[in-house]
Amino acid sequence: MKRDSHLVVLLLLVIGCSLASLTVWKVLASRERALEEVNVHGLNLTQALATYSEGIVRQSSLLLLGLVERLETEGSGPAQIQRLTALVERQEPLMPQLSGITIYDTQGRWLMSSNRPIPAGANSSDRVYFIHHRDDPSRETFIGPPIQSRSNQEWVITVSRRFNGPDGEFAGVVAVTLGVENFLRLFGKIDVGQEGAIGLSYTDGTLLVRYPFREQDMGRNFSKSPIYAKYLVDRSVGTASFTSSLDGVERLYAFRKSDRLPLITTVALGKREALAAWRMEALLSAVVVTGLLGLTGLIGWFLILDIRRRTAAEDQLRGAQQQLLSSNRQLELLAMKDALTGLANRRWFDESLAMEARRAQRDGTTLALLMIDIDYFKRFNDAFGHVAGDACLQRVGRILEACVRRPSDLVARYGGEEMGIIMPDTDSDGAAVVAQLILDRLQQEHIAHDTSPFGRLSVSIGLATASGSRLDSVQGLIEMADQALYSAKAQGRNRFVRGSSESESG
Repeated sequence: MKRDSHLVVLLLLVIGCSLASLTVWKVLASRERALEEVNVHGLNLTQALATYSEGIVRQSSLLLLGLVERLETEGSGPAQIQRLTALVERQEPLMPQLSGITIYDTQGRWLMSSNRPIPAGANSSDRVYFIHHRDDPSRETFIGPPIQSRSNQEWVITVSRRFNGPDGEFAGVVAVTLGVENFLRLFGKIDVGQEGAIGLSYTDGTLLVRYPFREQDMGRNFSKSPIYAKYLVDRSVGTASFTSSLDGVERLYAFRKSDRLPLITTVALGKREALAAWRMEALLSAVVVTGLLGLTGLIGWFLILDIRRRTAAEDQLRGAQQQLLSSNRQLELLAMKDALTGLANRRWFDESLAMEARRAQRDGTTLALLMIDIDYFKRFNDAFGHVAGDACLQRVGRILEACVRRPSDLVARYGGEEMGIIMPDTDSDGAAVVAQLILDRLQQEHIAHDTSPFGRLSVSIGLATASGSRLDSVQGLIEMADQALYSAKAQGRNRFVRGSSESESG
């Protein structure tokens, strides 16, 4: 039963470990799937936002290209500026993202502004985009860092081109301003959670637009941040998990570089928020599995208790069975012994003699039998009483047992004062030695018997032997021994006689 308990414990451990392992594997796998879904979602958003941003910049570039061609062809005089102003007024409704279009001369003075009157003495020669075009003869579109308008304090991104004079000299700059608010209005419609963020930055790490908007982040350069150094330098698209250097929030980033423009679009979702549904699912799985493990353990515990109870009951039953067997053996032993002398009784004598006779027949050995009778025992009882007679029988029984040395020999009380000794594998001479030893020991003990002619207790012994081939029946051997016993008594007692016709006194 201990083995059964150990098997139950082992089974519970296997079930518990398997269930826990499967749950952990499922939870970790679902976490990986959740992160993968977030990354795919982020990459899709970056693709959409990058397309939107590229479209705005490309439309602005086309508008600038048309304006630059007119300025270089027609010049930048007052009449030409007036015609350009009318043209821009007709085109601006086609691009609602535009905040305004401004034309500057070689000194940075405002020649035209589409969205407001030109302030007196307005000059932008200190702006990055103006300095870039003045010093760089390139005719490519330039996307400038975010700046704050000096007239209305609005944050804008500039897309600008240089225009030249007739001899190819620097003649001025045409700039389109894109309101950051327009980008934020679109970005705000995208659900990125409470901790999410959307960013549009220059490839050198300069931040152009960020949602949610923080004024201190405008124009900030994050080229030294881990995500830029590790991912954005060599890769055009990808995902990463980092703690933001701007606000310290751990986010899952998806980024995409533009193929045509020096722009990077970034979508970041708060990792804690992104895994909120997974954590709830993991918690529910943990609660369910814990409950199942607890229920399994409880059932197993009751099963172990039941096994232990059955084990204890079986142990008690085995103990009772052993006691019963022991009692039965004791009863059987008592049933086979003489109550007075402690010698084997008549039943044991008969069964042993029959068994030894069969063995002698089977093995071809000799079986010897001594029939012993106490001389003048009735006189002893009459003289000393039955109590003394019983004590006399007990003492004679002990003497007979002392004279028999082999475990296979059996001393039994045949009946009354008559006793018998069965000696397997013993011939007539061996049996005679034992008979003589009995007579000698009784003489040495000298048990007083005043009514006996010998003055002491004596016995008469009849000796009979038969080999296996001549041992026809047990009863014949007993009768032969009885006849020898009668012959010993007839010859004067206190002696042993062999067979039915031969006699030998001791």
